[in-house]
Amino acid sequence: PCIFPIKVMGPADSPLEQVVTDICCRHAPDLDTSVAVTRRASRNGKWLSVTVQVTATSKPQLDAIYRELTAHELVVYAL
Repeated sequence: PCIFPIKVMGPADSPLEQVVTDICCRHAPDLDTSVAVTRRASRNGKWLSVTVQVTATSKPQLDAIYRELTAHELVVYAL
């Protein structure tokens, strides 16, 4: 297992942070959202970047997280 940062970007005027944490918690149930989630708004406030530090246990786990994130309508980019 290792700590793996997942960065997601989407509209700032949406519930993006909650969507991202819900998806990540489904695949990494031990995720402590109080310390593992950071957010940053763009300079003009139009976009929001949410970074989640997930304890990755396997490649299929990360693949499942990315698949679900990229399929969500609020997610513009997932890195």
